Amino acid sequence: MTTSTSSGQSALLSAKNLSVRFGGVLAVNNVSFDVKRGEVFTLIGPNGAGKTTVFNLISRIYTPTTGTIEYEGALLTEQPPHKIASLGIARTFQNIELFEHATVLQNMLIGRHTHRTTSLWSDIFFTAKARRGEIDAREKTERIIDFLDLQKHRDSMVAGLPYGVRKVVELARALCTEPKLLLLDEPSSGLNVEETEDMAFWIQDIKNELGITVLMVEHDMSLVSKVSDRVLAMNMGEVLAMGTPREVQTHPGVIEAYLGSVDDVSSLRREAA
Repeated sequence: MTTSTSSGQSALLSAKNLSVRFGGVLAVNNVSFDVKRGEVFTLIGPNGAGKTTVFNLISRIYTPTTGTIEYEGALLTEQPPHKIASLGIARTFQNIELFEHATVLQNMLIGRHTHRTTSLWSDIFFTAKARRGEIDAREKTERIIDFLDLQKHRDSMVAGLPYGVRKVVELARALCTEPKLLLLDEPSSGLNVEETEDMAFWIQDIKNELGITVLMVEHDMSLVSKVSDRVLAMNMGEVLAMGTPREVQTHPGVIEAYLGSVDDVSSLRREAA
């Protein structure tokens, strides 16, 4: 079965009536959306809105209390967590998750593990098949190093790198899995203005040059506006609005969730004037 969006374009991922409850807390309540192939789809909302919980549902870290997630027409909710990467879904995290006492290249090669076709014994004795696999992994990793301008950091230990470079390395490792769907959890978090501009450039190239669909959680609205095709705004675990970045940012419910009531916003504007 292939899920289609309202425009008739097939959806790579489709979430239907997602809800998840942690004890007495309803963290996500009846959330539905489609992510079209080849787009950047962004989740926004204040802290505690349920955005990262949705990511964790797609990653299979959490299991929805109700609802389903379809990926390429199949139920993702029936897959175990350790199968998600091999299905073509990669993820970065708000808090960087890298092997600090390994080099950039070694961290990136870990991303090639999902494409491993050799046995343990073949790797131990480094057979011809193992050598071919190693060469292929190195070649594809080097392409990502060039793509993200990480050449000068290739052999550097991650522990000694600046925070902004580590964010790029985590993105690089995710790209090494050759994903169809890339989940970016607050990619600009902790970055300065220049680094955020670079991140926007790379996200656009990931979509346009690599043909990868991007699902992103982000707070920086300038980045959201630059790279997003569509935006879903959440608050208190529920959907507030969905549409283009401009449509969502000017939605009264979204303005109230971020800044307070319409009267509060008007008062702030009068004080600023």
